[in-house]
Amino acid sequence: MYEVEIKVPADLDAVRDRLREAGAERVDARRQRDVYYDAPHRDFAATDEALRVRRETSLAAEGDEKRQGNRETDREPAETDAETAKITYKGPLLDDDSKTRAEHETAVDDGEAIAEIVAGLGFEPAATVEKRREFWSYDGFTVTLDAVTDVGEFVEIERAVGDAAAIETVRDEALDALDRLGLDGDDQVRTSYLELLLTEE
Repeated sequence: MYEVEIKVPADLDAVRDRLREAGAERVDARRQRDVYYDAPHRDFAATDEALRVRRETSLAAEGDEKRQGNRETDREPAETDAETAKITYKGPLLDDDSKTRAEHETAVDDGEAIAEIVAGLGFEPAATVEKRREFWSYDGFTVTLDAVTDVGEFVEIERAVGDAAAIETVRDEALDALDRLGLDGDDQVRTSYLELLLTEE
């Protein structure tokens, strides 16, 4: 499976308004805490790979004034569901014009247990990225509005494809969709949130 993804910095309030005007559907909102690991057998920074354990909670739909467009308050929505966890491997970038890479991810029952398993195998935590994400469905893509702690605000547009031959076509469609939302693909950031966070430190 390949994840065709383009990420650009953006004003999330403005993009949210454009998504509503375009008839996009807001699907979900989540708070995520991603722990990235260094491997004992090779340098992930050099190989452009990543191993991540993500723990997340869903954010309540009601009372989220910021998401509903009421900018008179910045009150955060309540967390609702029990925490869920996933482990993800990301391969090196495959495309010079997007953030496309092979990705393998699966849910796990216990975030603490998978962290202990990974540590027991010699992987050490490198950094933690925390963010609030909104997921929208737009024109066959998932558009994600990310507010990343100590990094900034970004929009990601992505679609998973099973065939490498489809990457270029889907990438071009993603750029067109960004343009319709008033965003410029030339502003693309191919650096991961992890790398951006480490640069800020």
